Amino acid sequence: MASSNPPPAPRGGRLEKAITNPGAVKINVKGAFIVDDDPRSKSPVRTDGVHYEGHDIRLPHHTGLVSHVAVDIGGSLAKLVYYTRELDSVDNGGRLNFINFETSRIDLCLDFIKQLKEEHEKLGGPSGQELCVMATGGGAYKYYDKLKETLKIDIIREDEMECLITGLDFFITEIPNEVFTYSETEPMQFAEARPDVYPYLLVNIGSGVSMIKVSGPKQFQRVGGTHLGGGTFWGLMSLLTGARTFDDMLAMADRGDNSGVDMLVGDIYGMDYSKIGLKHTAIASTFGKVFRMKNQVDGDGPEESGESGESNGEPMFQFEDMSRSLLYAISNNIGQIAYLQSEKHQVKHIYFGGSFIRGHRQTMNTLSYAIKFWSKGEKQAYFLRHEGYIGSVGAFLRRQPANWGRRNSIDEKTVPQIARAAAEAQQHSDS
Repeated sequence: MASSNPPPAPRGGRLEKAITNPGAVKINVKGAFIVDDDPRSKSPVRTDGVHYEGHDIRLPHHTGLVSHVAVDIGGSLAKLVYYTRELDSVDNGGRLNFINFETSRIDLCLDFIKQLKEEHEKLGGPSGQELCVMATGGGAYKYYDKLKETLKIDIIREDEMECLITGLDFFITEIPNEVFTYSETEPMQFAEARPDVYPYLLVNIGSGVSMIKVSGPKQFQRVGGTHLGGGTFWGLMSLLTGARTFDDMLAMADRGDNSGVDMLVGDIYGMDYSKIGLKHTAIASTFGKVFRMKNQVDGDGPEESGESGESNGEPMFQFEDMSRSLLYAISNNIGQIAYLQSEKHQVKHIYFGGSFIRGHRQTMNTLSYAIKFWSKGEKQAYFLRHEGYIGSVGAFLRRQPANWGRRNSIDEKTVPQIARAAAEAQQHSDS
């Protein structure tokens, strides 16, 4: 006789249940769109070290309870994606929400996931499926024990590169007005979906930079990268200016003039170097003017008027100028390496993602200009409105069965087959 109180299903049993009952984790992205200027898009956490994106993705046709959240824990930021239902809306849909936390303050992220866990338990009731966390990035391993001990829920780790590709493919193919190009003359021109998605190069700019060639669904390889990335900008800016938040650093760059510290072509030639296509404003040497000005103050070179002043015998350099110079240096370096990798691997389309970009116009313009300049206009840089959440969205979608969405929806004929298979599996287990 079967026991009236069977023991809990082992981990493998839960996995089988998820496979035979995909409706429990399926995300319906039909009609998805990005929410702009919504008064409800306010940060649920109001403290330093936390940034709420505000551009939620509305899923008007998904009405089921989602029993997982996803977090991509990098060296600088932990990027969290979670779903909220909107039972008060006309269509009863929901939305994906995006929030990040400084990794050095990971406890804030864990406290927030605890709140999501409590809300999930209230919505699901005592018989509801327990919330789990899909985790990716290096921090999914570094902080695994801390996540398990603090949250006391399942932590499912996913490969970082696979999540990046899954997330980017989702954004390219499923979300309207997500991918765009950028230039000073034509800011944010949305890109239409293309049938020839592959191959492409993903340049993911986090603390460091990874460059991944994607040849098709689940076909990819890391082809290169650079350790000069967002962490470099953040670290050097902290040393040079004392700024502590990334947004403050970007704001300083907005106000700066890099010619205060950079040596330009015009500083050397006094004009454009048109023979090789360099304008007088082109950077000849990042921070190259600093050494020359120090020499002038020390009496080792001729004095020039119109440059930074002095304080106690030392030349004065503006923090804002240093910020813009450093931003240009890192962005130009990444752009040129990305171009070289695209040439080596014969890839035309280059997507830039990662939390370093943060929708910042100078960063995007510099990366885009670098690709156009070095490729002589033959290649294009593409950006995403949720560029920092590619990996976490990919991890979120790992709980989603394959071939789901507008482009590859599950065929209606297969749904009864799945239901029958699940029923047969249940009958077999009951016997």
